[in-house]
Amino acid sequence: MRLKLGISTCPNDTYIYEALVQGLENSPFEWDVHFADVQTLNEMVRRGEVDVAKVSAQVYPKVEGEYASLSCGGAIGYGCGPLLLSSVGDSFCPEKPVVLPGADTTAALLFKFWHQKTGKSEQKIEYALFDQVYRSLRSGEASQGVVIHEHRFTWKRDGLYLLQDLGAFWEENTGTPIPLGIGVARRSLGEDVVLQVEKEIRESLNIARKRENLVTPFIDKLAQIDDPDVMEAHIRMFVNDFSENVGDRGKASLETLWALVQGE
Repeated sequence: MRLKLGISTCPNDTYIYEALVQGLENSPFEWDVHFADVQTLNEMVRRGEVDVAKVSAQVYPKVEGEYASLSCGGAIGYGCGPLLLSSVGDSFCPEKPVVLPGADTTAALLFKFWHQKTGKSEQKIEYALFDQVYRSLRSGEASQGVVIHEHRFTWKRDGLYLLQDLGAFWEENTGTPIPLGIGVARRSLGEDVVLQVEKEIRESLNIARKRENLVTPFIDKLAQIDDPDVMEAHIRMFVNDFSENVGDRGKASLETLWALVQGE
């Protein structure tokens, strides 16, 4: 069976899915792989263009009629949320726009959750791809923005200022881990195929965990940053037991997030 898979080029995704992409022994699947940023993946799933994908957790209520949420292959955890950064100082400026990495991203929802909970006034919001958000902060083109992925590890080095750890705010206010991303599979594939997809994702992750080196040439080639220490830190932060099994705590975090989406 030939299936279309959509994942990002971020080290946590390529770490989890590398063995699956390369082809697992005795697999019934052949994979056409589409690498894209998370907002593009969200849009591809909303248009029904892929069979299996890793997407932002907050997009799921918009696609659950066509896609099932997988119990593995996602990104849920503690201390791993998006960061609200500034290029000009350590004070939030309501008068300045905030650049978010895509309207359907969990990062965008976590910013709005923080903004509403802290009673901030109405805020102008702009959207850009996640790497463009960071470049615009570094160049000073943007004064405030929310960063995700590898850039969580480089902002100090690049002279930016932390305004709010949005993941920490989520944890403090909900008591649940941060539900960043999930795996999804097209419901029309049938339950047996979806279960086999989950089995292969877990097998792929287990193969990765048995390797001596976290970063492989496959991961290095696709990453948006060329620092192997950052790639390793990225994998260690975003790949955990929730990646193998969402479990009850993970489900609680997702249900809390999805309630917010449905209330918007």
